[in-house]
Amino acid sequence: MGMALIKGFSASEGAKYVKTHVCDIDSAKTDLLRKFGYTICETETEITQKCKYVVLACKPQQLSELLEKIKNGMSPDTVLISLCAGISAEYIRERVGKDAKVILVMPNLPMLLGVGASAIARDISVSDEEFNFVRSIIESCGIAEVIPMDKMNEITCINASAPAFIYLFSKGFADYAAEHGINKMAALKLFSQTLVGSAKMMVDSGYSLDELISQVTSKGGTTSAGMEQLDEGNLEKIVKNACEACTKRAYELGNDK
Repeated sequence: MGMALIKGFSASEGAKYVKTHVCDIDSAKTDLLRKFGYTICETETEITQKCKYVVLACKPQQLSELLEKIKNGMSPDTVLISLCAGISAEYIRERVGKDAKVILVMPNLPMLLGVGASAIARDISVSDEEFNFVRSIIESCGIAEVIPMDKMNEITCINASAPAFIYLFSKGFADYAAEHGINKMAALKLFSQTLVGSAKMMVDSGYSLDELISQVTSKGGTTSAGMEQLDEGNLEKIVKNACEACTKRAYELGNDK
């Protein structure tokens, strides 16, 4: 996800005004980023010594070790930006100091293309100026919505995990088209544009979700026949169960020491 943020931000207008330093244990990644003009730091501590804003982009299980490496290089002005699922601000402060400035971000993969949807939450120690700067970086890769700190685990399924659920749902339509002799890519393009249009209707039409469903579902029509199957399979309950499982795992990751 760190690479997705770098790629998305690099394509934005604001990138020319920000000097970015990178550190990664994967030399293939750092070699590539060096070719694109990024400053590569040899150690994690070097990052905190040179940068006010430090993005923590690792697996949650690796975060404790990473925080141990960077804490001695931090200053009182360092702002830590965590992209790690399930990790609270308290978890981070326990490891680097109780006065640390922390911003939590839950991004998603589409930020690779500059159309990400990120949830962002601020710690009370972070100033408006600092928070607005970080938010501008995230918004350069899509949109960002401010969420309360104590709801970051619950939001994970909504934007971060949801792309995988949507891809699986979409695969069913694409596979159905192929089984019936329809060009799979043509069907995927039609379905993808339908997703885009439907999303825009949800946000911009002014209609509720129930109203939109009703507008498409004519009594006794083709959509109605399909909806009966989705109702029989209890699609809404399956979605809710998936969301609950995501949230439960996010809390588990935060409790892993």
